[in-house]
Amino acid sequence: MDTSKLLYCIKKGEHSKGNLADILASHPEVKFVSLVGVDVYGHFTDEKIPVKVMLDDLDGFISKGVQTDGSSVFLPAIADCSNAKVDIMPDPDADWYVEYNFDNIDENGLPCGSLRIPSFLIHNNNNPVGSRNILKDAISYFSDSLMTLIKAHPELAESLMLDDVNDIESIYLTSATELEFYVQTPHEAADKERLMASQEMKEQYWKRTVGPVRTALEQTIELLDRYGISVEMGHKEVGGVKAEMVQGGEYSHIMEQLEIDWKYSDPMKTADVDRHVRNIVRDVFRANGLDVTFMAKPVQEVAGSGKHTHIGAGARLKNGKKVNLFTSATGSYLSSVGFGALMGILKNYEIIAPFASANNDAFNRLKPGYEAPVCIVTSLGHSVETATRNRTVLVGLVRDDANPMATHFELRSPNPKSNTYMVLSATLMAMLDGIRSAVNAGKTAEDLCESISKESGTPDFYLDIQRKYRAENNIFSDYSDAQREKLFGKAPATVWECISAFDEYPEKAALLLENMVMSARDLESYKISVVDHWASELRERLVSEWKDSIRKCRRLEGDCMTALDEERWKKINDLRLELMQDTLVRKSILTSLCEAIDAKNYPLASELQIKVQAKMEMLDRMYREYEHNLI
Repeated sequence: MDTSKLLYCIKKGEHSKGNLADILASHPEVKFVSLVGVDVYGHFTDEKIPVKVMLDDLDGFISKGVQTDGSSVFLPAIADCSNAKVDIMPDPDADWYVEYNFDNIDENGLPCGSLRIPSFLIHNNNNPVGSRNILKDAISYFSDSLMTLIKAHPELAESLMLDDVNDIESIYLTSATELEFYVQTPHEAADKERLMASQEMKEQYWKRTVGPVRTALEQTIELLDRYGISVEMGHKEVGGVKAEMVQGGEYSHIMEQLEIDWKYSDPMKTADVDRHVRNIVRDVFRANGLDVTFMAKPVQEVAGSGKHTHIGAGARLKNGKKVNLFTSATGSYLSSVGFGALMGILKNYEIIAPFASANNDAFNRLKPGYEAPVCIVTSLGHSVETATRNRTVLVGLVRDDANPMATHFELRSPNPKSNTYMVLSATLMAMLDGIRSAVNAGKTAEDLCESISKESGTPDFYLDIQRKYRAENNIFSDYSDAQREKLFGKAPATVWECISAFDEYPEKAALLLENMVMSARDLESYKISVVDHWASELRERLVSEWKDSIRKCRRLEGDCMTALDEERWKKINDLRLELMQDTLVRKSILTSLCEAIDAKNYPLASELQIKVQAKMEMLDRMYREYEHNLI
């Protein structure tokens, strides 16, 4: 099969009627069109519209899109059953990608292709809704507001590597994500103890890939390059174990963690590409006989998968040059704009977190250790001259003195399934608040460095008095749980605790509503979506999984049972009964949890979820100890 003949991408600017007709006519392997809208939670639409239907009315298709009754998207508080008209409108300012089904080969020997068009959702003809619309408005509002702010403060030129703020023609944003994921042999359970041991000894990190994993990784990188998605590298991450070779030279017991990184682009393209890359990874690895999971924490007590999200800001000058607005011209870590942006993220992270961590799986990863960011804190480096990277903080500063264009921030909390559109939208609004506050207060970069480096209890013009925001040491090894909570704030432990931040911090949530970037209905729709998903998954899936795990903890018989073994089993069984079995005089914890969910008593359900998770982790440790002692 000559895959070089395939159409992979129709670039932005190539979407005119005549050009589209010519391109699709010359690529009969592209048989379907899919308009890809994204609701507030992050569900993507995927329709199979025959290309001939699109070509029969190309003008109407491009200008009007397609109409749905709203059942394809989840927009609670917006599109209900009595008011469900939603249009899916193609975005002419996006790259359009073609996905291929290599299991469906046409008469010319080529795989069947579907042109996937990033699209906007429109409710009732004139109400833009959904994640892509929100990000579009956030980008526009941030860029316009920052331009106005800089022009109103010409003194910023000294900090911003500019001769004159009036030299700026426009503001632009850059972004990228790092995608981590696990691959494994289908139908083979992961060996937790081997994974834990391998992780402790750092046996897999950046090691050479072999067998089908190597083939699939190489094929993925080559394929993404054909789409114009410039992959910088693919490599092994810390999680995983060495695969076993069986008879015939094949590999089994594959369980490896990988990462793929690609070059920066604008935030909208970053979010569009993020989903496309996941689809390609899944298809290619499955074609090589491997399962892929984008879960944040596939195996407890083993390193989870993140999606570190990078963001930066720059200015295009009238002479055609570009400058990085976060890079300092005065020898500081950051410019005053850069410090303001970083402080905005830290000050307002409570209203970013609900977008970065919107499901139960996310919180399995966000626990102390494993390099998971659980504290609202940043690291700048031990000195301006020595750029260091602290992998335990929430927001990392990435900078290179040899490359002023490299300065940007790395948000480490998102996971592979985080809705990148909404994460970037909320982050931009938080950054704008910090920049605006810093600039309007007349603070220099040196002033702001002092602010962000303050100790707990020190008053500040913007940051909370009791909080500490900068740490250059290891957050997990150098602080106790109590110290972390006191200095950096208590991290939410469940989806309910996280989403409740919108109500607990209304002044911060109001930032999302500025200039109608997000409407009150958008925010309410998102809250309903997240809570419904959390409660349903907890009630219908996690409780069943916990019960299965409890049932598997059976009494074992050994050649030589000791009193210690009997004592251990009694403690295990008591815990099993407490978790799962009702009696005439009491209800089990799991029954109480289900009843709390059914009654929509979500604060209680959240408390009980934390309790169950702690006891399930205890049960797992106790049973492994009991099992290993038997002969």
